[in-house]
Amino acid sequence: MPADAPTILATSGGALPSQRTRWTVGPLTRHAVDLAGVDGRAPKVCFLATACGDNPQVVRDFYDMAQTAGFHGSHLQLFTMPNVDDVRGLLLEQDVIWVWGGSVAGLLAMWELHGVGDVLREAWQAGVVLTGVSAGSICWHVGGTTDSFGPDLRPITNGLALVPFSNGVHYDSEEQRRPLFHSLVADGTLPTGYATDDGVGVLYRGTEYAGAFTEKRDKAAYLVERGPDGAVETRLDTTLLV
Repeated sequence: MPADAPTILATSGGALPSQRTRWTVGPLTRHAVDLAGVDGRAPKVCFLATACGDNPQVVRDFYDMAQTAGFHGSHLQLFTMPNVDDVRGLLLEQDVIWVWGGSVAGLLAMWELHGVGDVLREAWQAGVVLTGVSAGSICWHVGGTTDSFGPDLRPITNGLALVPFSNGVHYDSEEQRRPLFHSLVADGTLPTGYATDDGVGVLYRGTEYAGAFTEKRDKAAYLVERGPDGAVETRLDTTLLV
C-alpha cells in the first residue's frame, strides 16, 4: 500500500545504539514506516548502504534491526556488482527505502552509474516512502554540505533534487556545518534549505515541507534562507516522537 503522496523523511538520525545489537531502529525510521500506511503484514523496507561502500557489517546491522523491528528487510548492493538482476523491481515493491550515511558524493556517483536515481524518483512518485540519515538525507535534495572530499567540508550540488531545497545535516554536532551552510545559501551556491540537529528529521509531502520531527529532546530543525545581509535562520516547531 503506497503512501498517499510522494513522501520523504530526511534525517540526521533514525537509528539508536542498542544493548543487544549495534543499532536499533529509532523513532524517526519507525515514523517513516508508519507514513507508508502498511496494515496487516510486515512492512517491506529496503536498505541502501551505497554511501559506505556496501560495508558488510552495516548491512548485517540492518538485518539485525529489521528482524527486531518486525520489518521484512531487503537490501540493494552495488559493490562489487548489483546483488539483484532487477533493481527497479526490487525498489518499486518496497514500502520504505532507507539510505545509510557515508560519502554522499560516492553515493550519487554510483547511483548515476547504475541508474538508481531514476528508479528512486519513480519509486517516490509511486508512493514508496524515502528516508535516510546524513548522506541518505542530503541525496534527496539539490545539495548540501559534505565531508566526502576531506575533513574540511565542501558543497555538493548534484543531489537528486526530488525536493527543490538544500539540506544541512549534523547541524549541532559538527562545527563546520552551520557556518558553511549559511554561507552557501547566502551566496546562492545552494538554494533555501532545511537543516537538522542530530536526531531530527524533516518531512516533505510532494515537494513541500510538511513538518519536523525529533527522537531526542531539545533538538530542532531550521529553515535557512538567503537574506539581504546574508543567511537568515529560523528555528522550526519540531514534534517529539516517542
